[in-house]
Amino acid sequence: MRNDIERVLIDEAVIEKRLDAMAGAIERDFPQGTLVVIILLKGALVFAADLLRRIARPIEIECLNVASYHGGTQSSGTVDFLDRQFPEVRGRHVLLLDDILDTGRTLHAVIARLHAEGAAAVHTGVLLAKDKARAAAVSADYVGFEIGDEFVVGYGLDYLGKYRNLPYVGVLKAAVVGAGEAGA
Repeated sequence: MRNDIERVLIDEAVIEKRLDAMAGAIERDFPQGTLVVIILLKGALVFAADLLRRIARPIEIECLNVASYHGGTQSSGTVDFLDRQFPEVRGRHVLLLDDILDTGRTLHAVIARLHAEGAAAVHTGVLLAKDKARAAAVSADYVGFEIGDEFVVGYGLDYLGKYRNLPYVGVLKAAVVGAGEAGA
């Protein structure tokens, strides 16, 4: 897998240091008591696990399975909620965690759904936010790193189901992406 990486964009040590800062900000900003966290699967799982271990308070974790990329390198433009049951959020302050803020469609759709389900407040955290115009007007309250508009993998982010377990964020070689899209 490492041979498929053109370059490491953000290494593991830098990620760990940034997660410490994000956890501190979340601790300061959220009301005392149990923190309700919703993790968007599968991409945010690694980021969320490492971030949440740094927060010293009770945490209630829910996961939500949504899809917008459908195996490609760009958002399909449609956000599908894949779970039959939605987490109970009525009257609760929610921290929504996602791996990457790209077009904004996924976060926008999930935030709207959380509000429709009665959440008292929704705050968002992402590992990465691409520096680009968004298709949906949304921003994240907590951002690990701003990156350029390039396709990245590792630290939870995948390409065709691979690379999630890399301990860093890297840019795939163009030949790997081209070969994957030709076979898709």
